[in-house]
Amino acid sequence: MNGWVLLLLAVVFEVIGSTGLKASQGFSKLGPSVLVVVGYASAFYFLSLALKTIPLNTAYAVWSGLGTALIAVWGWLVLKEPMNGAIALGIALIIVGVVVLNLALNTAH
Repeated sequence: MNGWVLLLLAVVFEVIGSTGLKASQGFSKLGPSVLVVVGYASAFYFLSLALKTIPLNTAYAVWSGLGTALIAVWGWLVLKEPMNGAIALGIALIIVGVVVLNLALNTAH
């Protein structure tokens, strides 16, 4: 399977794990707690597979940056967490940072 597809799967499972983490209420609820373990275990599994073809610095930047941006948007849209211009700008800067890092790394090879 393509390394980028594996990396995107890692991001999706990281978002699932993070969502379960909030819902677990400090691991006091079994179902969401299981979701955390399965989500994060799957995220690290797919990240490890992606690292076979994608450099660590690139993969980790994409995984953490995209995961952070997606969970912030998920929190706003689904969990009704606050969103304002400063938060939106921060999310946009994370995404721009990941893109710039990838462009810089691609030209360094």
